[in-house]
Amino acid sequence: MRTNFSLAQLADPDLAAAERALRACVHCGICTATCPTYVLLGDERDGPRGRIVMMQEMLEADAVPSAETVHHIDRCLSCLNCRTACPSGVDYAELIDTARAHIETHYRRPLSERLLRGFVANMSVRPSLMRFGMMLARLFAPISRRLPGALGAMAEVARKAQSDAPDTFTLETSSDAMRVAAMPGCVQRVLAPSIDPAIARVLARRDITAVALEGAGCCGAVAHHLGREDEARDFAKRAIEAFERNGAAHVSIGATGCVVHMKSYADLFRADAHWHARATAFAAKVRDFTELAEPKSARPPSELRVAYHAACSLQHGMRLAGQGEALAATAGHEVLSVPEGHLCCGSAGSYSLLQPELSGALRARKLGNIRTLQPDVIVSGNIGCLHHLSGADAPPVLHLAELLDWSEGGPVPPALAHLKAVD
Repeated sequence: MRTNFSLAQLADPDLAAAERALRACVHCGICTATCPTYVLLGDERDGPRGRIVMMQEMLEADAVPSAETVHHIDRCLSCLNCRTACPSGVDYAELIDTARAHIETHYRRPLSERLLRGFVANMSVRPSLMRFGMMLARLFAPISRRLPGALGAMAEVARKAQSDAPDTFTLETSSDAMRVAAMPGCVQRVLAPSIDPAIARVLARRDITAVALEGAGCCGAVAHHLGREDEARDFAKRAIEAFERNGAAHVSIGATGCVVHMKSYADLFRADAHWHARATAFAAKVRDFTELAEPKSARPPSELRVAYHAACSLQHGMRLAGQGEALAATAGHEVLSVPEGHLCCGSAGSYSLLQPELSGALRARKLGNIRTLQPDVIVSGNIGCLHHLSGADAPPVLHLAELLDWSEGGPVPPALAHLKAVD
């Protein structure tokens, strides 16, 4: 594509990166067939090619975007399926991230949208507030079940959360075990507190010690995808400083959506040489759970038919498709290939709260494909996907680490409690 940015605009490192991505695009349209929203709606403006045109016009004009442009960019899931499919190597992430930051600073949303987005940005990074919100949702369940749109979606998140039961089953590692700093996260430890202990045990069996990354909080992914770049940088700085003090060999977190964001921390600091160097060093040490947990043969209490859902952040963000399936298969389970496995389930971080109708349609499509396999369980490595897909209309869902931990002799995860009852 030809671009018309001024030299002054290209002095901005983020705009320069977006301009390089735009120049790589040849408008072939191969990406459209892989875009979940285009597949659902058939609207060129809701596919990557149409959004790229709108983003180029918006960024080159350096002006307030139209409501139509914001509407269609907001509908993007950031699943990056288009980046995987693109034969020209267009880095769509550069474009959508820059566009969202531009919208956040140039466009004044309606009051209801501002309140909702502010609520999501603040609630999701504060576990204590999340727990309080879940308590209210459960207390007023008869009313919350009838709430429309985003309010109903938030209430549903609270109703599907696990109980915060203590996990006392631990394993020791050797004195010379590799140390991995475990980010505390925010959403996962509230919605599914059984995941982090399972991760620690799986790693311990491979003589890897997971140590808490004291002083770090949220990774900042939610703020980043909302275009709130200053907040995202503040979260990243806290994590980087905490890791530098920790001295572990690597840093990890149990949600692939958070991992892929942490691996791209350097992009947040293109205009700051000091922090860019530190962020680059940090990102080089980030590891996903599937990169740390070597395959290990096991004899599980029951061999399960596993529908493995590879989160978009894993297969398109990190391009590590196949690693989770291999771990589950080596642990003694039958791993099933999900039809349309490349399409997003509709979770996409805060997307399920901000775009509940589209998110719900993608969930229904994903579960419809999964049901054709008649699996015993759905397994994934991202808390957003797991929570989004869970429900009375779905098979049990659990994190890959919970499946491996149980298969290797660990406790029964909450999602498989019915197997314990049968035994």
